[in-house]
Amino acid sequence: MAIAKVMGIETEYGISGLAVTDFNPVLASSLLINSYAGTLRRIRWDYEQESPLRDARGFEPVQERQPVEEDLGLANVILPNGARYYVDHAHPEYSTPECLTPRGLVAHDKAGERILERSLESVERILPPGQRLAIYKNNTDGKGNSYGCHENYLVDRATPFPRIVRDLTPFFVTRQIFTGAGKVGAEGSREGGRGDFFEAEVGLETTLKRPIINTRDEPHADPDKYRRLHVIVGDANLCEVATFLKVGTTALVLKLIEDDLLPDLSLEHPVQALHEISWDPSCRQTVRLRDGRRVRPLELQWEYLDHAKKYVKESEPTPEHAEVLQWWESVLSGIEEDPFSMHRELDWAAKYRLLQAYLERDGLDWSSAKLAAIDLQYHDVRRSRGLYHRLAESGRVERIVTEAEIEQAIEDPPEDTRAYFRGRCIGRYPGSIAAASWDSVIFDTGADSLQRVPTREPLRGTREHVEALLDVSETAADLISGLQGGS
Repeated sequence: MAIAKVMGIETEYGISGLAVTDFNPVLASSLLINSYAGTLRRIRWDYEQESPLRDARGFEPVQERQPVEEDLGLANVILPNGARYYVDHAHPEYSTPECLTPRGLVAHDKAGERILERSLESVERILPPGQRLAIYKNNTDGKGNSYGCHENYLVDRATPFPRIVRDLTPFFVTRQIFTGAGKVGAEGSREGGRGDFFEAEVGLETTLKRPIINTRDEPHADPDKYRRLHVIVGDANLCEVATFLKVGTTALVLKLIEDDLLPDLSLEHPVQALHEISWDPSCRQTVRLRDGRRVRPLELQWEYLDHAKKYVKESEPTPEHAEVLQWWESVLSGIEEDPFSMHRELDWAAKYRLLQAYLERDGLDWSSAKLAAIDLQYHDVRRSRGLYHRLAESGRVERIVTEAEIEQAIEDPPEDTRAYFRGRCIGRYPGSIAAASWDSVIFDTGADSLQRVPTREPLRGTREHVEALLDVSETAADLISGLQGGS
């Protein structure tokens, strides 16, 4: 029986300095995060359980310890909503807390956008007059560089990894028809969109020779029971329907894989197919399967949907799954009829419609620098300037969550995963927490030694499990005593 799909999204945001002298994106990212985090800066990230080079194919290269953010003086904080907010390479990155439903994850992904927007407001109060930063939720800088929006899913360790590769690769290659963010222009030798930054079928890399299936085996949970599937092949989305479908459909397909319910739909040349589909906004390009058939991406997506419908009906007829199936079928039907009609639901279609209007009004062509600037402005996180946000404000894109739900996600952790324990502890006892990570919280209660509380089960530490204990624990020492059974 497939296990629950605990999920999260990590987004690296583009950052630029406008009229900033000697702009340094690394230092600017730290300033951005620290201005928002305030006193939470003192709680360090616990790296003890980190193993980013462990490979799902069964090996881990021997390496010397690499410098981490604290060594370099970079910002790295855990927020009371259970999220991680830090500098990754030269970008601010926001990692949502663990969520159990696609709708919950959409709310927490949107919360990340708002937190970046509020960070900008905070940092602009301390920048010299005339200088400001800009933040974009996109994936390329227009100069040949790509940065990530990664998804994470809890997967049963017993599921053979080769089966995950076989059954998930065709899905990832074709889901871009509804998850793609769209892009104007080529970058250097690149032919088209972000799909061209992927060059391998399977591999450990995330910044060079990017693979469709990433093999990082760093579960952040009990390694004997779970693996964390680290997905790097998706775009950063602003449209809530696109985000909802991205995670909701992938979670369902993973359940089908765990229960071994999918036929072999292997592509003959997955990387080439990924590129060809990304270049074709008509969604009519065919790709060759290993069995010799040529099919459109829509045909493969319809087949995945048919299997998911049967699975949900027979095994898990939940309201959450029903909502995913409803949106999945609606969007595939819309793409089948006219891909460009999906401008209310999908980023690439919304952006295309917007650009087409400028192109016709101003007599531009697709090589125009103005169109490239409009493309970038679509992704601006500031609601007063981002073109996506103007569409949302005027009711021209579909919404999944309300502003009230987003505001709650900014302040509060999800209630149905271990993120609840982490977030509530940080909110209640910030002065007594020395460090934290996804799978532990380390307390400094004034005792002779620090107290590590492991959280290796993603579905424990929920509101149901710990709210009563937190309510009666005035101090972190009280909490530790209660967790240990009292004195």
